[in-house]
Amino acid sequence: MNKQKNKNKDKIGFQKLIAVFGVILFIGKIIAWKLTNSDSVFSDAMESIVNVISAFMGLYSLHLAAKPKDEDHPYGHGKVEFVTSGIEGALIAIAGIMIIYEGINSLIVGKTLDKLDWGIAIIAVTAIVNYLLGYISIKKGEAENSLVLISSGKHLQSDTITTLGVVISLIVVYFTKIYWIDSVVALIFGGYIIFVGYKIVRKSLSGIMDEQDPDLLNQIIKVLEENRRTEWIDVHNMKIQQFGASLHIDAHITLPWYYSLRDAHNEMEKMIILLAKNTKRTVEFNFHMDDCKPMCCSVCQIKDCPVREKDFVKRVRWTPENVTSVKKHTADSPEH
Repeated sequence: MNKQKNKNKDKIGFQKLIAVFGVILFIGKIIAWKLTNSDSVFSDAMESIVNVISAFMGLYSLHLAAKPKDEDHPYGHGKVEFVTSGIEGALIAIAGIMIIYEGINSLIVGKTLDKLDWGIAIIAVTAIVNYLLGYISIKKGEAENSLVLISSGKHLQSDTITTLGVVISLIVVYFTKIYWIDSVVALIFGGYIIFVGYKIVRKSLSGIMDEQDPDLLNQIIKVLEENRRTEWIDVHNMKIQQFGASLHIDAHITLPWYYSLRDAHNEMEKMIILLAKNTKRTVEFNFHMDDCKPMCCSVCQIKDCPVREKDFVKRVRWTPENVTSVKKHTADSPEH
C-alpha cells in the first residue's frame, strides 16, 4: 500500500513539474509571437495553451485517481484518467482548427515578419525543453502504466516536432524574405495537431468504453498457457477492464467437480498468484469456479481422473478466442 502511495506521489510530483514548465514555455512563445508576428509561432503558442491546460487537468486526474475506493466508487477513481486525456485530445484538435483559421487569413490578407533572429532563438530553446520533458514523461508513464503521463509526454513530443518545424520555417523566411511560407507551415502543423488530438481522443474513448486491449489480453493468456496446470481444465469468459494504472480481471476457471471447496479454491488462488506475479500493474481479480461437465472430458488432461466419462481427445491451446468465449472448452473449441 505504501509503495503504491509513493508511486502516486511521484507521478503527481512530476505532473506538477510539467505544469510549471508548461506555463514558462507558453510565456516564452507568446513573447516570440509578439516579436515576430509569425503565424507558425502563433500555432506553437496555441498548442502551448493546451499544454498548460492539459498539465493542470492531468494533475487533477492523477490526484483523483490516487484516491482509494469508496462507497460511490467501488472500482476506484482510475477512469478519470481516460476522461481528462480525452478532453486534452479535444483541446489539441480545437487548437489545430484555430491555427488553420489564422494561417488561411494571413494568406489572404498578407503580412510581414519582424525580429526573426530572436524568434528563432526563443522557439529553439522551448523545443529542447519540451522534448526532454516529453521523453521523461512517456518513460515514467510506461513504467507506472499511467495514461495521463503517457498522453502528456506524447503531447509534449508532438509539440517538439511542430516547434522544430517552426524554427526551420523561420530560418527559411529569414534568408528568403518569402513571408507566405510561414502561413503555409502553420497550416501544415495545424492539420498535424488535429490528427494528434484525434488519436488521443480515440484512445481515451476505448478506455472509457472498456474496449479490449489485444496486446494486454495476449500477454495474460500467454502467461496462463505457458504455466497451466493439469488441474486447470479451462479458463473462459475472461474480461479485462482498465482503471487508470490498475486492472480488473474477470474469468471462469473449470476445475474437477469432485474437488472439495478448499482444494478448488487453492487451485484458483494458484492461477491468481501466477497472473499477479507476471503483471506489472495492480490487479483486482474476480474469478468464478466452474465444475467440469462430461463434455469437458475430451480436453481434460488429468490421467488418473476417477470419474472420467469420455475419452481424452486433445489438449486445447488457450487463445484469445477460447479464453474470452463464454463457453467451456471442448475438443471443438477454437484455437486461432
